[in-house]
Amino acid sequence: MLKQRLEYILKHNRIVQFLYKKGLSLFVRFIGLWVRTDEKLVLLNSFGGRKYNDSPKVLFETMKTDPRFQEYRFVWAFEHPEQFRIPGAECIKIDSPKYIITALKAKVWITCVNIERGLHYKKRNTIYVNTWHGAGTKLIGNACSKRKDYIFTDVNIMLIQSEFERDIFLRDFDCCPSAFMKVGFPRNDELFHMTEDMKKELKKQFQIPEGRKVILYAPTWRDSKDGGISYEFAPPMDVEKWKERFSNGYVMLFRMHAFTTRFAMHYDDFARDASGYDNLNHILAISDVVITDYSTIVYDSAIAGKPFICFGFDYERYRKERGFYYDLNEVYPGGVLKTEEEVMDRIDKVIAGMDQEKYQEFRNKYIEAGGHATEAVLDKLYKLIKRENK
Repeated sequence: MLKQRLEYILKHNRIVQFLYKKGLSLFVRFIGLWVRTDEKLVLLNSFGGRKYNDSPKVLFETMKTDPRFQEYRFVWAFEHPEQFRIPGAECIKIDSPKYIITALKAKVWITCVNIERGLHYKKRNTIYVNTWHGAGTKLIGNACSKRKDYIFTDVNIMLIQSEFERDIFLRDFDCCPSAFMKVGFPRNDELFHMTEDMKKELKKQFQIPEGRKVILYAPTWRDSKDGGISYEFAPPMDVEKWKERFSNGYVMLFRMHAFTTRFAMHYDDFARDASGYDNLNHILAISDVVITDYSTIVYDSAIAGKPFICFGFDYERYRKERGFYYDLNEVYPGGVLKTEEEVMDRIDKVIAGMDQEKYQEFRNKYIEAGGHATEAVLDKLYKLIKRENK
């Protein structure tokens, strides 16, 4: 809880940000003068140490079987490393002294958010791979109020899936143009190659009754309302009402954002908890429609060919407090729906094929690359390592 409070203060107070970033960065860089780089060490984390998932996981599991990286040692950083047992990797506590020393030693950094945790101490010979975790719908990075601490000029590989993302990352992450690889995200490669047989097997794994369709509700992260003590979210719906209308032909999955600490609701055979399952691709594969708000899951849904519905119950407030890169009412098929009734009425229609052309147009614009990102990233990483070692 104390750590969450400190993170909240760092995000919302520019003076504290400045002192933290400048002072500690200088201190860690000083320590780094006496720490020798381990040419065969890779440090990874996902969502600030909260998860073992996303593109870093895909890259790691591929690297373990790639002959080019067979001599490498892998270290994963977590908030609670005791909860993880990962074959082929050591697990350490993020933000600990050991984490800082490991980061200073590692030849390669791989993350979907950040490694330096708001600091700046990367050595010139360290290779930094940032896969990020989604395109921009809501404002991100330095575009957010009171945030000026995103400086990704030292990132060597920055992944994007469209020119739309390139413009955002250049401006709001301060990325170096030469770092961009427009190849998509490794975590999404699987979605491009998902077969109907694979989907059927996954439905069995999730125990979806035969003939039932699947509604996925996956809202975005919302800032803390109690000063960083918690990041709880209560779905803005009467689940009993949804059960009454849809339980005969549907199952409903609820999946909270990685940074949300708790979904305030009760689960049963109709309303099921999907937050503990790490592979979002599998959940998307078995879903027939995705209900979200301002989450970047809309781009993953587009890759999976699943219609999405924007349930923007707090759209005006969120637009004023956070902001968007475009008008969702103009870009999203169906626009922004404000009430449960509107959302429920649209579900059967989009599953039946309503607005198919609009969903395809959305995909064509925002998904320009993907399907072989893992291979492309590891090829580029290996080349960078070989060049550094000459």
